[in-house]
Order: sequence, then structure tokens, then C-alpha cells
Amino acid sequence: MTILIAIPEPTGGDPDYNGRSLPAYVAALEAAGAKALVVQLNETQERVAQLLSGVQGILLPGSGYDVDPQKYGEDPIPECGEADQARAAVDELLLRDAFNLKKPILAICHGTQTLNVWRNGSLIQDLKRDLKTEVNHQPGRTVAEAHPVRIAEGSRLAALLPEGSPAESVEVQVNSSHHQAIRVPGDNLLVSAVSPRDGVVEAVELDAPGHYVIAVQWHPERTYAESAFSRAIFASFVEAAGVWQPPRIEESVART
Repeated sequence: MTILIAIPEPTGGDPDYNGRSLPAYVAALEAAGAKALVVQLNETQERVAQLLSGVQGILLPGSGYDVDPQKYGEDPIPECGEADQARAAVDELLLRDAFNLKKPILAICHGTQTLNVWRNGSLIQDLKRDLKTEVNHQPGRTVAEAHPVRIAEGSRLAALLPEGSPAESVEVQVNSSHHQAIRVPGDNLLVSAVSPRDGVVEAVELDAPGHYVIAVQWHPERTYAESAFSRAIFASFVEAAGVWQPPRIEESVART
């Protein structure tokens, strides 16, 4: 059976960014044993719903845009970038479908921030201004090891660390291309990784054993070839999608 993963176009207004970033996500999914279904941002809601009926998982990618701060009750500061309404609308449809049917979700960078806000969390609009951190969280896509993150003991991410890692919390090096981050985690989202030098939230996951949701602030698709940890993240996501089954009718009725 083909494991089909829906992934929205990264942006609705930057074709060059889409052309640079999208192939890495598609390649990582394919290497992990899945097939990507790219959702165009100009599709109608009806068409998106039709596409989602055939997928077993959702991947929310990065973006060159920022989440609209008004979605978490703040006015934008000057350092906050433009929002992408087309991407936000499609993300809303994908998240609603995934949570209604408990489809596995992997969120990356901007996707992590979108997920958090959708779950009623909030963001730091600009790390340098709000946190005044000395950690460089946006050295760019060419820097494979930008800074360490500390993985929380007992988390889904901890279970994906390479063999031989200690049982307690460990630090791994990740890339980094973001100027915003989670301030307050959304409903039922547990922090599973932080930047140890400044406390910036680097990953969250859903506190629900029956629903696979992992969201990371870094870009494992960029380091898939050289990082066993990155490969494990995609492998576990695809594995969860492969065994996903739609809820029974009585479960769906109970949620309505």
C-alpha cells in the first residue's frame, strides 16, 4: 500500500522559496517510504477535502513568512514578517482533518509555529528583540549544525535518538533558520526539546498516545542524508502514517 502524505506548498507568494525548499521534503518522505501529495494553495476547500480523503498523514513545512500575530492576540511588531493568508487557510484545513481523524502530523519550523497557534498557543515574534538571545537561531540553510537542542527524557523524540544515547536528556546539534519561536505551548502540547543556552522551545509533541504529532523548529529534511536522527524522525512519522486507520463510526459520533 502506498503511504500518501499531504504537504502544502510552502508559500503562496514566493515561487523561488518553494522551488528551493519543497524538493527536500519530498525526497525525505520518499526515502522514508512514503509518497508526497503536494497541495496547491489555490485549491478550493472542496478540492482540498477531496485530496485529504486519500492521505494517511500531514506534513506542515517551513515558510519564508510569519504567522499572523493577531491569531494569538497580539499586534505585529516591526520585526514580524508578513503573513501568508493562502498558506494559513490550507494549513487550517489540513490540521482540522488531521485532528478530527487522528492522522499523524509532522510539523517543521513555520509548520510548528502554525500548529502551536492553532492549538491556542502563542509565539515570540522576534527572538533578538523579545529574548535578546545570543544564540544565532537563523544562520541559514547552509549551516548543518547551528546550535544544540536538549531532548526531553521520555518524549517521542528521545525514543528516536541514535542507539547508544544516554537514557537521560541529551543534546544534539541541529540546523536553524527561524527568528520566531513558541512562547506558550498550545493545548495539550508538551515541550520535548529546548535550546539549552537560552531556553527557546525547539520541539513540541501532542500529549496523546493514540495520536502521533511531532513538531520541530529545525529542518530535518535538510540533513536527512547525514543525520541518523533526521532519518529517524521521518521514518517514525511514515511508520505512524502507515498503520493509521480512520476512527470507527462510533468514535466519530462521540466527538461530534
